[in-house]
Amino acid sequence: SQDFQYTEPIREQGNIYKPNNKMMADELGEKAVRDVHTKEIDLVNRDPKHLNDDVVKIDFEDVIAEPEGTHSFDGIWKASFTTFTVAKYWFYRLLSALFGIPMALIWGIYFAILSFLHIWVVVPCIRSYLIEIQCISRVYSICIHTFCDPLFEAIGKVFSSIRATVRKEI
Repeated sequence: SQDFQYTEPIREQGNIYKPNNKMMADELGEKAVRDVHTKEIDLVNRDPKHLNDDVVKIDFEDVIAEPEGTHSFDGIWKASFTTFTVAKYWFYRLLSALFGIPMALIWGIYFAILSFLHIWVVVPCIRSYLIEIQCISRVYSICIHTFCDPLFEAIGKVFSSIRATVRKEI
């Protein structure tokens, strides 16, 4: 028998891709296999690494503000607040509905190409360079020890017999 681990849902009710998968697998007598390509997503906290904290936290007060002594009518201020907030909310939803999937596709392709180049081109080139430079560094080290070390040792012996004395005469 094969040992498979059950996929654990993030929340008790599961999510849209794998709802209650442990309970359903128990009921059916089947074992679930963890699939890394369809990992469970958290529909509540959509920015767990806080990548967009500076963008998400832009509110009406961060963009439009009236200083003391220059206030519009209260109704205009409330309508402006509502218009800004609703327009921001719905236009984001509209733009993400229209461009979210195509942009996800573009970014997925981009990062796949980036990963491919890094794995199959950049790292092997760097490793090859390090292997070659190690051989060259050994030859360079031998040349330095053979030619330069005796020369500098001789120059050091010549200058080691020089004595300097500093006197201060008043």
